Amino acid sequence: MQTLRLKKRLIIFFTLILAVALTIGAELNLRYPHEMNLYSGERLYAREGLPYTLEIPANIGGVLLDDGKVKRDTSLLENDYSAKLKLFGIIPVKTVNVNVLEEKSLTVSGKTIGIKMFTEGLLAVGISDITDINGKSHNLGNLYGIKTGDIILSANDKTLFNTEDLADAIENSKDSINLTIKRGDKTFQKEVYPIETKDGLKLGIWVRDSTAGIGTLTFLDGDTLSFGALGHPIADSDTGVLMPVSSGTICDASVVGVNKGEAGIPGELRGVFKGEKSLIGEIEKNTEQGIFGKITDSCKYLNGESFPICSRNGISEGKAQILSNIDGEKIECFDIEIERVMRYNIDNYKDLVIKVTDNKLLEQTGGIVQGMSGSPILQNGRIVGAVTHVFVNDPTRGYGIFIENMLTKVEN
Repeated sequence: MQTLRLKKRLIIFFTLILAVALTIGAELNLRYPHEMNLYSGERLYAREGLPYTLEIPANIGGVLLDDGKVKRDTSLLENDYSAKLKLFGIIPVKTVNVNVLEEKSLTVSGKTIGIKMFTEGLLAVGISDITDINGKSHNLGNLYGIKTGDIILSANDKTLFNTEDLADAIENSKDSINLTIKRGDKTFQKEVYPIETKDGLKLGIWVRDSTAGIGTLTFLDGDTLSFGALGHPIADSDTGVLMPVSSGTICDASVVGVNKGEAGIPGELRGVFKGEKSLIGEIEKNTEQGIFGKITDSCKYLNGESFPICSRNGISEGKAQILSNIDGEKIECFDIEIERVMRYNIDNYKDLVIKVTDNKLLEQTGGIVQGMSGSPILQNGRIVGAVTHVFVNDPTRGYGIFIENMLTKVEN
């Protein structure tokens, strides 16, 4: 009788183990890619905290392994290889194709820059009630379905470049105004009738046409004359909407002070622009992964130090460094710890969790502060990404973005 009970318990136990194994295997199959990229010379780090192994052939198809480092046989550059993903080193889950790419380098920066950007159209940042000449209150936003975050592209088929253009259209309107509005991916028309007030005709819509601030230049590419900065989008401070860019520039800036970060109170760098003569480049894109554009031919930062790119699969938890400009125009190297690497995270701008360990940086800034976004992250002599966000309740920690994800916006 006891033997029978023991057998049943063993069957239940092994059934549960098998169920767990199958569940983990199914999860791995879904979240682990069919393909991954490495750059020549990188070490593969593929641990995700789950009980699996990635078996790599020792020497196949021109791929050579030397002390764990993947290298290319340049006579067989077209050949890649396959690795076996196994659960507990026994149960096969899937085959992963590993593409070993030719090494590419970028000029890294860490320099504080001034950013000026003009929007495509006018961004609606507020809707207010207005009172007509008879004392009656109106809200045209509610009446016509116009919302904060909408982008007003034109008025009566005339493109709007600044707030004055809209004011002129309202002032010169004889009856109604036909507005072309963009909301997300949709563009539509609205015929609106301005309200006559004691101060003239009004819509009660507050709009913004530009923004300015400071951030950090991440990299420059001498081959394409491209730059990347910030590692996150420029969003409107009132609505949180990503600001569509029509034009903009980045220029040299100097840090004149620091508001030190504390728990619950984000700090910031205080900087000043150095003027139009210090132009670095023209902004072409404002994306979730940062701002991107073309640098001037004479940009002095092209002469900076170059580092090879690191793929997401070549990054490990552990010691790393950031380059940042927190005083004057001096770029310094500070120690950090990469606490977590989220290689297959859905949010492709919160890929790394980092912690500042450098005593000098902690003393001067408290950790990560506003204005440091875009500071390049280096590990093992490679650029792995950039600083993006600070943890509000712990300024010593924050997020970083993979350099791979930033480069997708340069290429597309």
